[in-house]
Amino acid sequence: MRKYTLHSIICLLILQSNVSYGQIRIAVSKTYETYDSWLKKADPTVVIVNMYGRKTDSALMMLETCSGLLLTGGEDVNPACYGKENELSKCEEIDNYRDSLEFTLIRRAVQLEMPVFGICRGEQILNVALGGTLLTDIPTDIGTSVIHRSAANTGSPHVVDIDRKSILSKVTGVTRDTVNSYHHQAIDKIAPGFRISAVSMNGVAEAMERYSPGTKSFIMAVQWHPEKSTCKPELSRPLADNFLRHIKEYSKSVK
Repeated sequence: MRKYTLHSIICLLILQSNVSYGQIRIAVSKTYETYDSWLKKADPTVVIVNMYGRKTDSALMMLETCSGLLLTGGEDVNPACYGKENELSKCEEIDNYRDSLEFTLIRRAVQLEMPVFGICRGEQILNVALGGTLLTDIPTDIGTSVIHRSAANTGSPHVVDIDRKSILSKVTGVTRDTVNSYHHQAIDKIAPGFRISAVSMNGVAEAMERYSPGTKSFIMAVQWHPEKSTCKPELSRPLADNFLRHIKEYSKSVK
């Protein structure tokens, strides 16, 4: 059961009173124009709610007015969050506030059985928040047989193989294709209750999805960037459409 202080209840009621009936609101961990456009191309009527910069209590209350959570790309997750603090030197920019905010949002969204979708860093922090770990630097840990990020950060493309039995394959109709790539970290140990649904030619995880019989909530993430123009259409728009379908179903269920 949810527990709130009187002040929190009043604030939540005020927030909900300002939400138009039938409005589909999507919480985004940190908004950028490309992510907003990607979602709005799938449904121009959705409202994007930026969570970044909010205090924890405010973010959690705002999440209650939304029907889905999108975790976007960005900085490295602090390796101390998954027991590899001794590998900090292999990391690049870190935002500890963002880590803390997104951990809180993910855990609450899971409790609410709210649809969650992660992109790039979004996949990585989703995996860590739910009990998994990361490779702190792919070139060092795996090698360079596949380039996951070009020196100029232009999204060096590479091939991915998608599990034929996965939800990802059913949604996209794809089992092998080329994706854009902008990362140097990736899933190491997968979180309990999830499975890796796509891999690159050197075995690096490129997508994850919930695999827990009996649970109804939708959670999926990909390592590539479906919101960018460099992404192939079949690995972009279907992911947005599917995410929005789950969001709308969730919105109806909690009314």
